[in-house]
Amino acid sequence: MSKFSIPENTIYICEGSKCSKRGSRELYKNLKQYLKSKGVKDDIELIVTECTDRCKYAPVLAAQPSNIWLKEYTAKDVVKLVEDILKKKV
Repeated sequence: MSKFSIPENTIYICEGSKCSKRGSRELYKNLKQYLKSKGVKDDIELIVTECTDRCKYAPVLAAQPSNIWLKEYTAKDVVKLVEDILKKKV
């Protein structure tokens, strides 16, 4: 078996119907590109999830292992979260 790296941080982005309508799909694409451009795509893994059943707060995402949840977020909120994760503030 080959070994693979396990990132310290993971961001789960809900792409249920309501979250997608409120921009989560575009955020995922933009965030993936942002992490690649910063050279940190191996430090934070992005995972798309189905509905998290928190539709009234859409869009929703969760950062682990810090167990931070963002609701009704903007791209600016997510960039700040990523920067804090990379600086180990969370």
